[in-house]
Amino acid sequence: MQLAFLALLMLAGPARALTADEALAMASGDAESRIAAINKAVAVADEKTKAFLQALVDEAVKFTDKQAYVMKDDKGFDPVTGAEVKVPAEAEDVVNNNLMRGALDAAQAALQLISPDEAVRLEAAEALFKEPDESRVPLIEKALAAEQSAKVKAKLMLVRDASMLSSADAAKRLAAAKALGDNKNPDTKLLLNQRLADETDPQVKAAIQASIASIDGALVWGDRLGVIFSGISLGSVLLLAALGLAITYGLMGVINMAHGELMMIGAYATYVMQGVFQRFLPESMFGWYLVAAIPVSFMASALVGAVLERGVIRFLYGRPLETLLATWGISLMLQQLVRTIFGAQNVGVENPGWMSGGLEVLSNLVLPWNRIGIIIFAGLVLAAMAWLISRTRLGLFVRGVTQNRPIASCMGVNTARVDTYAFALGSGIAGLAGCALSQIGNVGPDLGQSYIVDSFMVVVMGGVGQLAGTVYAALGLGVLNKFIEGWAGAVLAKIAILVFIIVFIQKRPQGIFAIKGRSAEA
Repeated sequence: MQLAFLALLMLAGPARALTADEALAMASGDAESRIAAINKAVAVADEKTKAFLQALVDEAVKFTDKQAYVMKDDKGFDPVTGAEVKVPAEAEDVVNNNLMRGALDAAQAALQLISPDEAVRLEAAEALFKEPDESRVPLIEKALAAEQSAKVKAKLMLVRDASMLSSADAAKRLAAAKALGDNKNPDTKLLLNQRLADETDPQVKAAIQASIASIDGALVWGDRLGVIFSGISLGSVLLLAALGLAITYGLMGVINMAHGELMMIGAYATYVMQGVFQRFLPESMFGWYLVAAIPVSFMASALVGAVLERGVIRFLYGRPLETLLATWGISLMLQQLVRTIFGAQNVGVENPGWMSGGLEVLSNLVLPWNRIGIIIFAGLVLAAMAWLISRTRLGLFVRGVTQNRPIASCMGVNTARVDTYAFALGSGIAGLAGCALSQIGNVGPDLGQSYIVDSFMVVVMGGVGQLAGTVYAALGLGVLNKFIEGWAGAVLAKIAILVFIIVFIQKRPQGIFAIKGRSAEA
């Protein structure tokens, strides 16, 4: 790589020193003339030119009609010699508008094309692609001649074609338009669309339209897969939110309006664990805070749920209206308690390093790691819950008490204790949902209110007491919501989903899966 760097310097020829006229041209005049002077200077830039460009970026330059001055600590310096000089009182400050800032950023990126670091060169090529300019083509050609990295070379070729798209020569624009059609990238499509609005040559215009159509055809599958992934991701969030409710409401028949606040407690437990790791443990350990927060959020919400069941719910079994009102009041109390302890404003929970970024599947499809993590986490929680309910002694007791409490009691089962354990389990799962939700949004006192209604709809639609139905309902509603949202908007999608659920329950009140038994209705 060092050989490529030296070869580029040789191709570029000896760097010509910055002159006073060049510095003045870059600092004064209208935006177009300044940009032209900057692009010309970049092609033969030396260290003084680079330093002067940085001063322009920092707006640490003054100028008169005769000379430009670099300002530092209220002192003026000659940009060519570096000597301290007296700045005339009539000197004006350089002011950069958005157009100039973009040009300066692109100029600095162009200077990075000779860096020996491949990552720096690739980043520079990405920046130049966003601000293409035909005047930089010679510099790009020299960089291409010396470049050895296939990835950087491909990006530089794309930059060269993008730069030629605004050429005064129609033949060059035509060739560039055809070449850009081979790059199936949304950024390329955006660039072609911008050029299409200004293009006057019919042949070039047709070539641009053909390239856009070609890119659209290649990107359509990425868009479709993106919608499906977004739907599965939303479905996983709904599943996590509804799993706890599938126990407290689906199995126990308790309408717990404080379920959202139990999720909120799990999210705040995650926030607290983040603070503990930041304050008491080395920085290298910070990424593990989320792993530690999983059992903590479960136990925090489970403990609150157990207290809630022993203190209130146990006296209201079989009285749904009173249970609804009591838990709604408790939800308000929990929200106020959190506001008192943590404040009314949302708090931020950072993603660990291994949950940041995403997996690039296609040019227009990047799957965020935090969303992938939530999908996997939801699957693990579902598997653990299914195993607990169907394969363990506690699960057997919960199913026995749910199906026939008097007989279970006669068989020696402590039904009151089982109720507490079951309610604490459902509450703990709500805490796990809050832990997961903290990775995709802000944590605040109202966090649970966004999911409580959707959770009830998922449980009711899936079939009360049916875990499989909860899974199908959550994933189905998530994907359906994202497909409708794509063409109708978020608000209409919510309305459409609600109407769909109402119609579905009218036609099939037992949900997707009915409880099997001799007394179950068909």
